[in-house]
Amino acid sequence: ALLWTGLWQAGAEVEGFTQDARTSPTVATFNWTAQLVEETYTNITQKCWEFFVDLMRNVTASELCEWKVISRPYSLLQACLEGWADHLRYGYPNALAEQYIFQSHHRYFLNCTLEHQVYFDPPEDVLLAMIIAPICLIPFLVTLVIWRSKDGKAQP
Repeated sequence: ALLWTGLWQAGAEVEGFTQDARTSPTVATFNWTAQLVEETYTNITQKCWEFFVDLMRNVTASELCEWKVISRPYSLLQACLEGWADHLRYGYPNALAEQYIFQSHHRYFLNCTLEHQVYFDPPEDVLLAMIIAPICLIPFLVTLVIWRSKDGKAQP
C-alpha cells in the first residue's frame, strides 16, 4: 500500500513542479519531451507491475480464477497504468500497458477455464439463411391470406 501511495505522491510532485514552472517566470521551465515522458511512464509502469505482483502473492493458486478475489489487484493494475498514462498525457491504451496486462494473464490466469458454455454466433452462411428465410416467407403468407380472402365464401 505504501508503494501505491508513493506512486501517487511522486505524481503530485511532478505536477507541482510543472505547475510552478508555468506560473513563476523565475523558475526554469522543464521541457517534457516525448522521450522523457516515455521513460517516466516506463519506470512508473514497472512500479505498477511490482505492486500488482506483491498483491497477487496473497492469492492462493485455487483462488486465481475467482473474479471476486483477483478483481481488486487486477483493477488496481489497470487503474495505475491508465491513471499514470492520463497524468503524463501519454495516451491509453498503449503498447506498454498492453504488455503488462498480457503478462498478468499469461503469468496468473493462463489456466483459468470458463465454467459456463460460451455461445458464439453461428457461421455467416447459417446466420444469413436464418435471416432470409422468414423474410421470404412473409410475401408468400400475405399472398396466401389475400388469395383465401378473395374466395368470398363465409368461413364457419
